[in-house]
Amino acid sequence: MVGSGAVAANDGWSSRTAFLMAAIGAAVGLGNIWRFPTLAGENGGGAFVLVYVLCVALIGMPMVLTEVLLGRAGGGHADAVGSVADVAERSGRSRMWSTFGLIEVIAAFFILSFYSVVAGWVLNYVLLSGGDVLSAVLAGNPMATAFAEQSQAEVTGMMGTLFSSPGRMIAMHALFMAVTLGIVMLGVGGGIEKAATWLMPAFFVLLVLITVYGAFEGAFAEAVTFLFTPDFSALTPLAVNEALGQAFFSLSLGSAALITYGSYVPARVSLGSTAAMIAAADTGVALLAGLMIFPIVFAAGLDPAAGPALIFQSLPVAFQGMPGGALVGLAFFVLIFFAALTSSISLLEGPTAFAMSALKLRRVPAAILVAVLAFAIGIACALGYNVWSDVRPLAFWSIFENTDILDSIDGVTGKLMLPLAGLGLAVFTGWRADRRLVEAESGLSGVAFVLWRGLVVWLAPVAVGLILLFGLFPGLLG
Repeated sequence: MVGSGAVAANDGWSSRTAFLMAAIGAAVGLGNIWRFPTLAGENGGGAFVLVYVLCVALIGMPMVLTEVLLGRAGGGHADAVGSVADVAERSGRSRMWSTFGLIEVIAAFFILSFYSVVAGWVLNYVLLSGGDVLSAVLAGNPMATAFAEQSQAEVTGMMGTLFSSPGRMIAMHALFMAVTLGIVMLGVGGGIEKAATWLMPAFFVLLVLITVYGAFEGAFAEAVTFLFTPDFSALTPLAVNEALGQAFFSLSLGSAALITYGSYVPARVSLGSTAAMIAAADTGVALLAGLMIFPIVFAAGLDPAAGPALIFQSLPVAFQGMPGGALVGLAFFVLIFFAALTSSISLLEGPTAFAMSALKLRRVPAAILVAVLAFAIGIACALGYNVWSDVRPLAFWSIFENTDILDSIDGVTGKLMLPLAGLGLAVFTGWRADRRLVEAESGLSGVAFVLWRGLVVWLAPVAVGLILLFGLFPGLLG
């Protein structure tokens, strides 16, 4: 029976809203709050944003529906491999198509290993900002500027201080992984759903409040002009490819999350409109993140093209010169922590579901096994910033010859595994899966189904194929 959902019936989402919160949480992460503003800043703003939004609408949204429906159509299998294998078998195709589901599971595992390390950086800043607020309150000035007793050099140097301390990096990594593991061990209804239904509303409230604060205290008009006035002279082929990649990666495509979460969705939920809401919410968060960050950046006279340093070095300096900067800085890093946590939960859930199926384990030991192994790899990533800073694990591969341990894992998953899995599943769903099964599961009909299927059959494979091609051979973009 299509979408019977044997697993979902035992431990699935209690409502469509719960699934939406969890799926949006999986999609909304560091890519929205950190990577999108960074790429927009580096690529001139408005033109990049326009291309990004178009890519989400034409490629990201159809692929979200593709992955979610594969999960629900998978006969109740909770893991990406079993779901794709089941759809293939019922379509009269080889179960080998499930290889692309396996690639997604492996990619999610390796992403979790370094994602937890980076989220540990965020957690470190939450603790630093919390201490700063406590000091301000004890001094009788809760509306103090951030890090008022420190020089600008000391504030920008906090990141370097963290990187030079392997013990602190590993401790933050361990704490973040432990929180993620604790939630996943509680199950879909008892852990993941409850976390999402609490964290995501809190996330959105903080996002709106800080954006409103920036609108009054920052250079809001300048930020709006920068983000929404296209300057097509800044739109290079590289910028277009990065917008395409951001549209794909920021939606958690290719990482087993949406297939796994889709397997827990009851048959009564319409997937077509739900997928559109996930994509729209993810894009809205990215745009709001730009409106939150850039007014503060411009008001402080900082460089919007500062790259990854924008979040951890430029903004803390900006908070130094703003009224209530200590409180705003704490709220900002708590916001990023919430986004990182909801994404890490989905990254752990996919491999955990696979371990439960493949190794016949119960949820708790499966989650512990995956988390411990990912944590061990994450230790190597953390040491790559200090003790093992000269280690280049993929030096034999020209595009990774100068990358450290974390960036090497990030590069292989982002440039190879995620787009390869996405390409394979787009081809499978559009060309090989049974059309009647797909149509019944999609919740679409008539023109809407024809349009969606046309995008999956023709545009998505070409677009994701280009992400794969230019990722592995960046020289083609000049």
